[in-house]
Amino acid sequence: MLYGARGGGLEIRQGADGARVIAGRFPYSAATDLAPGRREVIEGRAFAARLDAGEDVHLLLSHDFAKPLASRAAGSLTVQDGDEALTFEARIAPAIAETSHGRDALAMIEAGLAAGLSPGFRVPDGGATVAEDGAAVLRRIKRADLHELSIVVKPAYGAAQVEARSWQTMPVRPVRRAYAWR
Repeated sequence: MLYGARGGGLEIRQGADGARVIAGRFPYSAATDLAPGRREVIEGRAFAARLDAGEDVHLLLSHDFAKPLASRAAGSLTVQDGDEALTFEARIAPAIAETSHGRDALAMIEAGLAAGLSPGFRVPDGGATVAEDGAAVLRRIKRADLHELSIVVKPAYGAAQVEARSWQTMPVRPVRRAYAWR
């Protein structure tokens, strides 16, 4: 499973029934540096196929399936994929909010310590291109199978990279398969 993230501004609200509601946004089309010499861009509606098919997606704490907060199958997570961003709203039931990981997630968001959102996904064959981009290798994800969204402390796609949309693009050359990563 691959992870990418961006500080998209998480928000917590209190429901009338005592449930907590977490809403967030993952903006598309901004490049980020994953490691020295490795950059990545997730394009708009990259996650559409699985979402449009009604497949399950989970909201987790720190990419840990042992720390679930909500899911589409349970009816507690709504995810919308658009050209500009992936948005979600999760209803955290009081019973989940009272678990140790539920309390931890809510406390870290409220304290501003965990403000990042990170999607966990797999890229199918043909879902991405890899090319040289100046001194770096750029992977452009056009299609990916979204399996989970996670609340994280330090996302790979930091908030500062949102401004990358205005950067000049560079001509790219195809990269040999040996230099591609999955």
